[in-house]
Amino acid sequence: MLELQDLKQTRFYQEAFEQGIEQGIEQGIEQGIEQGIEQGIEQGINLQKLKTIPLLQDLGLTPQQISERLDLTLETVLNYLAQQEQ
Repeated sequence: MLELQDLKQTRFYQEAFEQGIEQGIEQGIEQGIEQGIEQGIEQGINLQKLKTIPLLQDLGLTPQQISERLDLTLETVLNYLAQQEQ
């Protein structure tokens, strides 16, 4: 009867194992790239929202209104405005 140790030494097992590792690495790289792109897009959107805060403030909107319009937390808006005053 073929035991696990014997099976691991067969060429078929070794090739299948190697192919499995290669596929795992490829999938990991693809997922990493997708996540990086998504994070980059989200960071760009958030940066644009932050740059919009002073414009909306100049139009007379309150920090509360700005946070609601830009879908940001009030804390984020207040922190950004405080940084701009420095």
